[in-house]
Amino acid sequence: MRMMLTCGALLSLAARTALAQQAPPAGPAAPPQVEDRAGGYCDFVRGVGDAEAALELAPELFAGFGLVNTGEAEGGAGATALGKPKWRLTAGVGYDFVGLYRGGALRKRAEAECRRQRALTTLEAAIHQGSGLGEDSALEARARVLQDALPRAEELVTSLRNDLREGRTTLEELNAVQVRLDNLRALATHTALTRERLAARPRVPEGQRLDTLLEELQAADDEVEAASGGLRSAKAWQLSLRGGYDELIDVEQEVPLFGQITVSYNLGHLWQGTANARAREGRRRATLEDVSGVPQRVGELMAELRSVQRTEEGRLREVSTLVTDLEGQLREVEALQTREVRRFRDYLLLELTRLRAEQAYLHAHVQALGTFLGAGTP
Repeated sequence: MRMMLTCGALLSLAARTALAQQAPPAGPAAPPQVEDRAGGYCDFVRGVGDAEAALELAPELFAGFGLVNTGEAEGGAGATALGKPKWRLTAGVGYDFVGLYRGGALRKRAEAECRRQRALTTLEAAIHQGSGLGEDSALEARARVLQDALPRAEELVTSLRNDLREGRTTLEELNAVQVRLDNLRALATHTALTRERLAARPRVPEGQRLDTLLEELQAADDEVEAASGGLRSAKAWQLSLRGGYDELIDVEQEVPLFGQITVSYNLGHLWQGTANARAREGRRRATLEDVSGVPQRVGELMAELRSVQRTEEGRLREVSTLVTDLEGQLREVEALQTREVRRFRDYLLLELTRLRAEQAYLHAHVQALGTFLGAGTP
């Protein structure tokens, strides 16, 4: 009895050690500025993996009680019975050491599924934003320029109204400046509304490259299949240790204990390697060939974003040239003090504000697109 208890205690200790050593580290935390849309799925797959691994890593207890032929019990199957059937009590503990590998593989597969889901949700968020990807930072840059410039534009119009009452300007001049101010207000309102609309969509973390995320998705998916193949192959092996108490009631036994080591191998494993490799390659190809799958849609999105980036780069060069030209004109007219020149200066200031807002938008948008596409910025 002491030997049985000692054996069971050692096996339990080994299983607890395996559970502690193979516990997976916490997955990488999602960026704080972006909602973790894969957190629930990761908790799910990790919970399933831990539940399945617990059965593989822990020992099993067994017990049996019933009538046996004493001849069979003492001499083996087919032996001549030596007496009446006797009651037999068997109890013990067993452990399959291949379970250490299976438990680790289950947890490894769960972590790979979590990484795959994180990459998948980020790519889906990028696909959902479409050609508007990277526009949130561009809109923010435009809003800052307008926020700083609108108070001065309001002061210019207020000053013109006062000049009109005193007869120092004309209604046409006031209307011309008023129209430019209204255009700036409309642009600010449109910018705010667009930012609110984009804020309701799933966000993509800053600095993420779409091709890197796609590679991460494919690598994690391949790791999931590799772990699944390893689990299939592990079913062919068994290395178990069983020991415990085995007593025939009313039969004198010197030591009513037993111990047994069992090793088994399924010959089907000889053909599993080729089949698992074919399944792994087939899964990779199926993911790439799916016309409605994420890799295909991400490829289409990247092609569209490259086209947008080229267009925005051309517009940025044109707007930057105009800004430089207007800034030069503004420096020249500010030295003059005539009323007509001051009115022209007001027009230049308002037009320059609009162009600077557009320049800030284009520069930030091109920069964001360059980050997502992995290209250099102008």
